[in-house]
This record gives sequence, structure tokens and C-alpha cells, in this order.
Amino acid sequence: MSSQPPRSRQELYDRIRESSKDEVILEEMVRLGFWPARSGLPGDPAEVVHRRAELQSELRALASEQRRLGNLEAMKRELRKRRLEESRRKQQETKERRERERQSRAEAWRQRKAGELLFLGRGVSAGLGERTTDDARLARLGLPVLASPEALAGTLGLSVGQLRALCFTRTVSTTSHYVRFLLPKKTGGTRLISAPLPRLKAAQAWVLENLLEKVPVHDAAHGFRSGRSIVSNARPHVGAGVVVNLDLKDFFPTVEYPRVKGLFHKLGYSEATATVLALLCTEPDVDEVELDGQRYFVTRGPRRLPQGAPTSPALTNILCRRLDARLAGAARKLGFVYTRYADDLTFSASGPGPHDAGELLRLVRWLVRQEGFTPHPEKTRVLRRGRQQEVTGVVVNDKPGVDRKTLKRFRALLHQLEKRGPEGLRWGNGGDVIASAVGFAHFVAMVDPVKGRALQEKARALESRYGRRPSAPPRARKVTEEGASEPVVASERTPATAGDSVAPAPAPEEASPSTPKKKWWKLF
Repeated sequence: MSSQPPRSRQELYDRIRESSKDEVILEEMVRLGFWPARSGLPGDPAEVVHRRAELQSELRALASEQRRLGNLEAMKRELRKRRLEESRRKQQETKERRERERQSRAEAWRQRKAGELLFLGRGVSAGLGERTTDDARLARLGLPVLASPEALAGTLGLSVGQLRALCFTRTVSTTSHYVRFLLPKKTGGTRLISAPLPRLKAAQAWVLENLLEKVPVHDAAHGFRSGRSIVSNARPHVGAGVVVNLDLKDFFPTVEYPRVKGLFHKLGYSEATATVLALLCTEPDVDEVELDGQRYFVTRGPRRLPQGAPTSPALTNILCRRLDARLAGAARKLGFVYTRYADDLTFSASGPGPHDAGELLRLVRWLVRQEGFTPHPEKTRVLRRGRQQEVTGVVVNDKPGVDRKTLKRFRALLHQLEKRGPEGLRWGNGGDVIASAVGFAHFVAMVDPVKGRALQEKARALESRYGRRPSAPPRARKVTEEGASEPVVASERTPATAGDSVAPAPAPEEASPSTPKKKWWKLF
């Protein structure tokens, strides 16, 4: 009940409309004191007025509801409108809830991805969840325990993201971790060299020094081992009645990713860690293409050992342990001695006996194929006592030495250098004839210290007299050059081989493609 008089006529009309005229009059009479608010007596007119107002209000509400229910179409529209509003409200709530959940999952994935290696590309990620390490086997071999790929990343001084970038395998990529170029072979053709970029090379160097070099290899292996060389590889064959040389075809590319991963797993590392180590040490062949001004590297074939990575030689030495053992046993059975320098297999026999080289070759070729390698069909030589016998560039007829014709030409080179200086002279494929002469003198001294000592003194005297004058050597044809700031150059400071000659250096465009080149193992 209002205790204030109406302030306007409109307000009076509103009050009458909300209740009734009699109730408004009664309220005013009560307000002015002409009638008590509630007498409590039976038949009080005020009670009758209030009750009548309540009933009229209910009647109006019932009439309104009746009108509403009487119009079915309007009721249906109202229900549809309510349902649509309710549906939209629920959809919005669901959308907001799902967005919150998506953001939460994305944030959790980002955090997990920053701390774990969960996916490294199709075909190589299946074992990343298996992290069981054989600690006892690692301890026996003296290898570091790397419980997970994340532990490996910390040991290498890399973040998980950086290690993922080095290992991730894609069919098509805009970046490459290798500089690829071609070097000429001695026998013709070219050899693809894949040189890792600094960050990957540092990781591979750590794997080589801390893992691979600690794994024992067969005693017959002489390549890329501390204290071993082409001389130690040739020494067991000095004075032999017959020397048999074989080459393995595509030695490094033959070793593919599954074999490398299996090797690391067999050493005791979990499948996840073995996967990452194998990805660090392998790389597929790629084709470089350009589309719309963007350079792409398209994978061609499986991942394999790159020729140029520091880990590839040590991995092949370990993987060839069983091959070396089987070949050594077969050679011993037939009266031969066996050594291996990378892909060069050498057998020799001395003393009385038939020394059946044909039987040896048949057995060796069969064993080589059994171990997953391929003998080179054009690089098999059987050298008997009546001719010059050579093993990995070292003459072994009577003692380790250098080919006489090559030494004669080298002495002639030193004489010409003393007489008229380095202008117009060259030795091998190097651009600096003085540096090449010093390098070859060191090579001779390594093979034959007596002859090499005098040659070293002459070469050093020439170096002191003329100094080194580096010039641009012949360029190697580039394949890819991701991140390289200078042209790729085929520069060698290794000693010359028997095919090298002393002659004025021709211009690059006049260089004969048939000029004999270094054997590939001298590049390392």
C-alpha cells in the first residue's frame, strides 16, 4: 500500500490499472485517516476490496493464459523461440568449453614437446616411446648411459628443439644440414661428398669420440683407427707370393638407417636413443629443386651413411666386425692373410702351396654378399711376385715403399723447384706446388723413413725459400650448398699418386677429365 499521494494524473491512472479504483480510493482514505488500515472485524469492507482486487488480478492472468494457449501457432512459435535460444546458449557454452580445452591441450603439448622428442618424421618415430636401456652392457663397453633422447640433447649441449631440427626427416624440406659436392675419382666419374654443417658436425664428432671409438673392432681393420694407417694395412703383405685386392662397391651408401639404428640398440641404448643417434649419423640422397623462387630439398631413397660425415668410417668398422671375422677365417683356412682399409680388402699368401686365388675370390665374394655388401666387379686384382705389388698405394714387394717412377718424378720436381722456382709447376691436384711437395715428402717418410728423410729436408728448404703460394685449385661441381658462404672447392693436400705428373698447371677449362685422381680413402 502506497503512503504517498499520486504526483501526477498518469501515476494515479497507473495505480488504478495495476489494482482497481476501489482499492486506490481505500488506500487514499487510509492514508488521509478516514479509514483504518485493518480493523480485524468480520465483514470489513477493506478486506472485501483487497480480496476483490486479488481475484480480478488472477482472472486477468488466467484470461491472458487462456488467450495464449488458445493460439496454438503462437504457442509453437514461442516454444521454438525458447528452444532456439536455449540451443544457442548451449552451443556457445560448448564452443567456449572446447576452445578452453583445445588451448589447454595445445599448451600441454607445447610444454611436453619442448621437453621431449615425440615425433621425428614418418617411418622413424615408432620406437621413440621405448626407453629401456641396457646399463650393464653399456658399462661393459665403457659407454655413457644416455637414458633418453633428452639426456642426449643435454650431453650434446643442445636444446630438445635443436636436436629435433637435426634429426627430423621430411620428404621435402627447405633446409639441409649438409653441403654436397662432387669430387673426381681416380678411375673416372665423380664421388658425392656430403659435408655436415657445423652444428651437426659437432654432434657427430661427439658421437665418434665418446661412443664409436670406444667400441672394439676387428684387428684386421686398419682404416680410420688411431695408430693405424695405409702403411700398417700394407705391412702384413710385404714379400708375399701373391696379393689379392678387392673393393666394395658403394661402401658407405650401402649401410642404411635400419642397420645403424640396430647397431646403437645392440650396444645397449634404448630404441628411442638409438633412433636419434642413427638419425644424426645418416642422411638420404636429395635432389635440389627450385619452385617459385624457393629452393627445396626432395628426398630420394632411404637414409644411409653420408660420405663426409666423421661418424661414417667408424660405423662401418663396427658393422664390419662379423665380415672381418668371417673373411679372416676364410683366408686363414686357405693360407692367406687378410686386412681391410675401409672398402679395400687385401689378401696375401707366402711360402709354399698352391695358394688358389680363384677359390679365395669365390668364397670372399659370397661372404661379402652374405653381409650385405657388393664386390666391385671392376676392381679386383691378383698381383703375383713377378710384378709390382701394391696395397692401398704402398708397394709391398720387398718392404713398404713408394713406386719408383713416382719417386723419380718427385725428385725431378724438387730439382726443378731448386733450379727455377715454383712458377709453372704443379704436383698432383693441389694449387700450391710447394705445399704439395711438402705433403708428398711427409708421405714418403711415413712409408719409407730412410728415403723420406732426405726428401723432407729438401722440401722444407724449398718451403723456407719460396714460402707457400696458395692458388685456386680446380673446383668441384657443387650439388647443394646450404649455409656455405664460399664456393665449394676440391682442395687436396694429400700426397700424389703414381698417376700424378710434373707439368705446368693448365687452366681450369683445359683440364683433361681423364687425369688420374686421388683414391677416395686419401681424402680422409
